[in-house]
Amino acid sequence: MLTGKKAVSELQRINNALQELVKKEDFQKRFQSLKSEIMKDPDIAAFINEHREIVDNQMIERSLIKLYEYTTQSKRCEQCESLGKCVNMLQGYQPRLVIQGKTIDLQYERCPSKVRDDERKEQEEFIQSLYVPKDILRASLADIEIEQGRIEAIKLAHEFLRNYNPEKRMKGLYLFGPFGVGKTYLLGAIANQLAERKVRSLIVYLPEFLRELKGSFQDQSFNEKIEFVKKSPVLMLDDIGAESVTSWMRDDVLGAILQFRMLENLPTFFTSNLNLKELEHHLTYTQRGEEEKVKAARIMERIKTLAIPVEVIGRNKRE
Repeated sequence: MLTGKKAVSELQRINNALQELVKKEDFQKRFQSLKSEIMKDPDIAAFINEHREIVDNQMIERSLIKLYEYTTQSKRCEQCESLGKCVNMLQGYQPRLVIQGKTIDLQYERCPSKVRDDERKEQEEFIQSLYVPKDILRASLADIEIEQGRIEAIKLAHEFLRNYNPEKRMKGLYLFGPFGVGKTYLLGAIANQLAERKVRSLIVYLPEFLRELKGSFQDQSFNEKIEFVKKSPVLMLDDIGAESVTSWMRDDVLGAILQFRMLENLPTFFTSNLNLKELEHHLTYTQRGEEEKVKAARIMERIKTLAIPVEVIGRNKRE
């Protein structure tokens, strides 16, 4: 890959090579030989023919350095294996001949591979994640196997995507079911579809996020992290119910996040190995053995307001 200083260095090398020709006694012979070789390039010949009314011999000779540069660059990007194997001076850019005043010049434009790569990176910027595997961020609804146990979840995912409007009250999904049936992958697929529409989303692996928050009081970043999660346009909380329950976690963290999103009508998704009844039982009992049914019920009421429960079952894809 040649960029920045390396690209300038390469152009200087080309220029120096031509300057050396000028110094030699047989320069004219070599010059004509080089010109002849350049003119054999079919793309250059086609360009000159297309602009034959304004391109003359003097213009060609004035532009010989640029024309030579053009012949050294690949223009057959459809034959390129990948963007990483691009042989051009500016990786991912292909030259195009243009008329600039009395000379023929080059403009470098993104090749199809570069365009696709840039679009992919731009799309990924719309999906933020905390502690989520990278393969989830590349998930696609088209790749999800249509099995009986997933049909309802896939249907509701498509309905959400079809009807999503930031100005409307939109319910997310509470996806529950066994390990390895694709609940988190479905979240990633929904996030990617939203990213294509320039809608930002955040996927959070909840148990790890809560563990990090415990250490955030020391660096004063607790409130900042809570605000970041609370205000995401679309929030996806992965694996709720797998965390250890404390009153602080349930009421001050999870409760605060869900209350804000409920009041602001912000779509929220969840995945869990527990159905709603099992999750309520999980949230009722703290690590200290305290039974707090009312506080657990308050969290459950917010979840039910924010999301539609749907079971996801099928074979374990991790096995």
